[in-house]
Amino acid sequence: MTTDPFPLEGGCTCRAVRYRMSTRPLFVHCCHCRWCQRETGSAFALNAMIEADRLQLLQGEVELVLTPSMSGKGQKIARCPHCRIALWSHYAGAGDAVCFVRVGTLDMPDHLPPDIHIFTMSRQPWVQLPPGGPAVPEYYRSAEHWPAESLERARALKAARAAAGG
Repeated sequence: MTTDPFPLEGGCTCRAVRYRMSTRPLFVHCCHCRWCQRETGSAFALNAMIEADRLQLLQGEVELVLTPSMSGKGQKIARCPHCRIALWSHYAGAGDAVCFVRVGTLDMPDHLPPDIHIFTMSRQPWVQLPPGGPAVPEYYRSAEHWPAESLERARALKAARAAAGG
């Protein structure tokens, strides 16, 4: 029987910033778009989407750096002000209510494998995707891939944002 590993903790390289994910994320994206490749300097970005109120800053402060994004709306990347490691992002579409946590900054990143591979049309040809795993050429509709619990959490988040006028 597998035990739930949450909460999970993570942080930057210099350990000035530490954070905790209190629950399982909504969904984990492995994005193969060229923008993520450029931004990470790697073949893809692995991001765990989680509500901001489920991500607790334990130590230090982050610097939010406004960075261009493929959508043209930009993103705010939370970085350690000392070692400059990117810890999470806030994309314009989800706003500050959702954090896209860089899975590699977790102490135990192996607990969050990708739920889906996105923008596989631009993946590096030497990256082998797991057979039978969810993968899409571009983006997808959450209703078609997310588990019921995550869809309900997303609905609650959207309702809270609407009630707050956002």
